[in-house]
Amino acid sequence: MKFCLRRFGIHGNILKIVIFIAIIPGFSSAACLEAQDSLKVSGQVSAWLNINPSGKLPVWFNGRYIPQLNLSTKDKKSRLFDSELSANIYGNAAFQPFDSSYFSGRIKPYRGWVRFSTNQLELRLGLQKINFGSASILRPLMWFDQLDPRDPLHLTDGVWALLGRYYFLNNVNIWVWGLYGNNKPMGWEVVPVNKRYPEFGGRIQLPVPGGEAAVSYHHRIADNRGMEIFTGYYDRIPEDRFGLDAKWDLNIGLWVEGSWTKKWKDIGPYTNEEILNAGIDYTFGIGNGLYVACEQLLVSLDEKPFGFRDKRFLSLATANYPLGLFDRLTGILFFDWSANKIYNFVSWQRQYDKITIYIMGYWNPETFILPSSTGNNELFSGKGIQLMFVFNH
Repeated sequence: MKFCLRRFGIHGNILKIVIFIAIIPGFSSAACLEAQDSLKVSGQVSAWLNINPSGKLPVWFNGRYIPQLNLSTKDKKSRLFDSELSANIYGNAAFQPFDSSYFSGRIKPYRGWVRFSTNQLELRLGLQKINFGSASILRPLMWFDQLDPRDPLHLTDGVWALLGRYYFLNNVNIWVWGLYGNNKPMGWEVVPVNKRYPEFGGRIQLPVPGGEAAVSYHHRIADNRGMEIFTGYYDRIPEDRFGLDAKWDLNIGLWVEGSWTKKWKDIGPYTNEEILNAGIDYTFGIGNGLYVACEQLLVSLDEKPFGFRDKRFLSLATANYPLGLFDRLTGILFFDWSANKIYNFVSWQRQYDKITIYIMGYWNPETFILPSSTGNNELFSGKGIQLMFVFNH
């Protein structure tokens, strides 16, 4: 019997979390006597079993615990100081019965931020989730997260960042951000960032007739050294991203979203990347209400901007129907027009007071391009079933 054991480790960035533990008590002492203090301790326990006969390791077990601590202090002027601290503690076990096995585990920070906010201003510093845009599932503006539409827990690693947002009284809002110390590809990224250099960007969102629209920008330095798909290697590749999105509520929901990424070094077809999305959704008055959404995605890689020579089309249809107060059915269908491949996913959810049970089935190609929050697309390749248990406290 072959046996593979991966050492359980503690992520190096957990030292940064310790800094926030030291900062948090300072909020309480800095607040005035009339302040309203709140301390909340919560957590999520989850476990799943994935059976995929076509996988290299057909049987996967996963256990995860995310403990969370929230502390907030609000003074008599309605200024809020709050913080969140949480960790991602998980272990995996996979088996090819009577042949091979694999074990891994990790403890790493999940969230660790402090925030100051007023009625119109928000400043948040630390390990946090940053996401925005109008699209529902196939999101061109998935710049800083890795949300997987198949994951009912919506897990995604955070980024180390300083985020500022200001909300004007006319519903215009402005975002600015700076990132540092992140070294993993996020969203649709192929080339990782050079973590020695800071990233920065911003977004302005404003109301339009029937909805809202926004423009976004981000700058970073990429590093493609050691990546076999390239023939030329650079440790400093300046990169600019430009985003545009809009959404309207006109009895039916309509949205468009697009992202253009420009690298200022010639790295072949990855020099320019265009991702465009258009979508629609509606809730039909059938039974308890049938929600349906459709999206069309175009992904193009080009040596020149907007050449659209190497392009890929992906269509999506999803439906969601509540069977009652406690049960819900969800189905997602993807069609890859370029590769002529269909991805199928269906989920049944049963909700109790603090416990949720999921039964999920899938029938997919052996390889595909959808981003995965788990980092292991093999789990959803081919045909399989996954059972999940979740307890929130």
